[in-house]
Amino acid sequence: MIDCIFCKIVRNEIPNVPVYEDDVVKAFLDITQVTPGHTLIVPKKHVPDIFAYDTDLAAAVFERVPKIARAIKASNPAIKGMNILNNNGKVAYQSVFHSHIHLIPRYSDQDDFGMHFGDHSAQYDNAKLEAVAAKIRNQLEAQA
Repeated sequence: MIDCIFCKIVRNEIPNVPVYEDDVVKAFLDITQVTPGHTLIVPKKHVPDIFAYDTDLAAAVFERVPKIARAIKASNPAIKGMNILNNNGKVAYQSVFHSHIHLIPRYSDQDDFGMHFGDHSAQYDNAKLEAVAAKIRNQLEAQA
């Protein structure tokens, strides 16, 4: 897409600080730097979100994530962990509609990043869980 900010970064039409690039992806520092080393991995092919990936693109993009994550972690001995995020859709906090993966180094539980997973287990007995799983399995079978 001509006006996509990440496509422009891939084409080096917008200043960026790259950390890795090959024929499939470009990884560059996020300008927000939630924590030092916060990196984005974007496929060079414009796809809006995970739902638009085909099997080959998914394999190629996600194959590169561990390599880049290991390099980020090795770059600073203070890094104790890493969040790897992929937001899909506005409701899921996606703000740029070119698929991208955030690698956010974690230095402590006091750095400026957080996530919350609500516990709704009391609302789901085995029958309700099985009903949800059956719907998903049916969709997987339909895709086969």
